[in-house]
Amino acid sequence: MRKMWKALSLLLVVMLAAVVFAGCNNSGGKVSVGIVLPTKDEPRWVQDEKRFKDALKGTKYSTEILFSQGSSAKEKENVQTLINKGIKVLIICPQDGAAAASAVEAAKKEGITVISYDRLITNTDAVDYYVTFDSVAVGAAQAQYLVDHAKGSGEPLYLYAGAASDNNAFLFFQGAWQVLQPKIADGTFKIANSSEAVALQDKADLSRDELSKIIGQVTTNWDPNEAKNKAQTHLTAAGADMKGDVAILAPNDGTARSIADVFGSDSAVTSFVVTGQDAEKASIQYIIDGKQSMTVFKDVRTLVKDAMGMAINILDDKKPETTGSYNNGKVDVKAKQTDVIVVDKDNVKKELIDSGYYKADDFTGIQ
Repeated sequence: MRKMWKALSLLLVVMLAAVVFAGCNNSGGKVSVGIVLPTKDEPRWVQDEKRFKDALKGTKYSTEILFSQGSSAKEKENVQTLINKGIKVLIICPQDGAAAASAVEAAKKEGITVISYDRLITNTDAVDYYVTFDSVAVGAAQAQYLVDHAKGSGEPLYLYAGAASDNNAFLFFQGAWQVLQPKIADGTFKIANSSEAVALQDKADLSRDELSKIIGQVTTNWDPNEAKNKAQTHLTAAGADMKGDVAILAPNDGTARSIADVFGSDSAVTSFVVTGQDAEKASIQYIIDGKQSMTVFKDVRTLVKDAMGMAINILDDKKPETTGSYNNGKVDVKAKQTDVIVVDKDNVKKELIDSGYYKADDFTGIQ
């Protein structure tokens, strides 16, 4: 009898273990939404990671967030890892828009819906949706700030851009050029650091190749150190007529701070207005301290909410809402666009502190 009870007990244990194991394989072992972000080395993407985690609280779907650390090879490996975990939706911000094509094509072959996040993946039909801030509007807002704060005429204008591998860099610069070009043509600004831009200064609308020529000269590759070195080189080469009161188109906050530090240390630069974007904490402190003029606030909470809302609609077999489309060189990708806000010293408290995006005690000197 004792042997029979032992045998029955052992059988029950085995059956219970099998049930638990099956449950783990059918639910806990699977990932619904895979998210791939470019790098953990830039504050912007660390912010996004936190926002994604916050957005997923209370949902029935599981997710995993991986970082590519600036490597397209690592990015492809990340996508394959997520494919192996059974994802149904891939949200990916590519390190390199063109290089990411093969990674998302692998996902598409497995029936996974691909959402390009913040940066557009180019030259492939394997992208289903694009969730983005209006990048042309971002560049236009930066440029309009420079126009609104121009001093007199003939003001030196220093142009900088993001990475040539990032389609957004072209859209930002395109938006900025559309606003700046008429003010270059009428003599408000004179281009200080790009012979390619000078050669094209009479053209209001630039082709992709023409934009590429300018960006090739003034790219920062989104790298603050590269931006610093470029700014130092440009100021060293600049004559007295290209100093004094100057305007600086800096592509994002990380590069803006580096460029601002360089221009701020040149005694021949009387004053400068410098743009940025992303509302990074360090740049908000720079704005409060008067070291950076403005940033374009792209509320990542909204972008993440749009991306996750789209993913959940897909998982629930509903059609996601879109507001436009972008051609990626192969197809027109349906897009959901998120609005942006210009922030400077006058409205920084209202837009970033009172809205709950940041806490007042994250900064010093908030009025």
